[in-house]
Amino acid sequence: MVLEENECDSVFEPQITEEHVETLFGNVHCVMTGTPRANRPVILTFHDIGLNHKTCFETLFNHVDMQEILRNLPICHVEAPGQHEGAKTLPTAYTYPSMDQLSETLPAVLKHFGLRSVIGLGVGAGAYILAQFALNHPDMVDGLLLININPNPEGIMDSVANKITEWTHTLPDTVISHLFGKDEIQNNHDLIATYRHHITTTMNQSNVMQFFRSYNSRNALEVERPVPGGNINVRTLKCTTLLVVGDNSPVVEAVVDCNSKLNPTKTTLLKMADCGGLPQVDQPSKVTEALKYFIQGMGYLSSASMTRLRSRTTSSSSISSFDGSRSRAHTNELHRGRTHSHATEEKRGRSHTDVSMDSISNSNVEHSISKSTEVAY
Repeated sequence: MVLEENECDSVFEPQITEEHVETLFGNVHCVMTGTPRANRPVILTFHDIGLNHKTCFETLFNHVDMQEILRNLPICHVEAPGQHEGAKTLPTAYTYPSMDQLSETLPAVLKHFGLRSVIGLGVGAGAYILAQFALNHPDMVDGLLLININPNPEGIMDSVANKITEWTHTLPDTVISHLFGKDEIQNNHDLIATYRHHITTTMNQSNVMQFFRSYNSRNALEVERPVPGGNINVRTLKCTTLLVVGDNSPVVEAVVDCNSKLNPTKTTLLKMADCGGLPQVDQPSKVTEALKYFIQGMGYLSSASMTRLRSRTTSSSSISSFDGSRSRAHTNELHRGRTHSHATEEKRGRSHTDVSMDSISNSNVEHSISKSTEVAY
């Protein structure tokens, strides 16, 4: 189903509904922007640790280029128990849900709002939760855009380090280290100060710590890459999936590892150059553009006006062998059976492919990209 475009150029002001939805694992705070319709999916968001729907996604959804999406697709923001702005401290008797249990709060949210299917947009812990939801309820998920997903459990050394960090650092410092890379923390003082202020003043510290501990106790995301001629019933994400990470993110290696475990005909890895731990905040216009192409590739927003993006693409194997010289060959399969490759050279000594992402949007059917994409601007 292709959505019709609203040609109105004025700023779109959708209806906003704010509710607490009761689930088996506690109440989750939800904000619905727009009106769900039977023939349209809804973008379902889930935030990272120390954030809520505002601090995680407001920069992205307030971006002028996002208006086109908001006119066509409603947005449902979901916040984990006790993580919304102004939340009271959770009762002592309340056992905070595991990551798997948090994923099982989402069917109740869909039922509450009468939603048939969603396009998931998650960051960090929220990305993990949405991926788990898609694994358990594939019929409810049309697609996933996952930023900073880490599919792996905490190792023993990580667990010890986290315990020491809890003893020696304040909660805001711990969360900042989770969200941002060392370079950002050392050099982007304004951004770090802003998010430290958000965490300190708008979030309930006790509740955030419970969410953080739940995330650090997560299980491995049980996915397996299908192998041609092998078991066709392996557990994997069945929907089109876009993995996004900034090249200065603290979880670059984890995201690359996640890409290696997913179905290459359904998954794209978008590694954003000169970008930090929160791409949707650091470079909202580029994430918006990627989201537009992603949705368009699923058969929506077919007449969306797109700007040209120059992308540098890398194969999964070369990106996983990323080294300091960053000299490697870049290839990208844009559509099934069609590969467009134009070699050129850059000043940094890279051999890569210059591709306009317009070519992705020209198809109204789901495109499969079996290689990873690193965007350069």
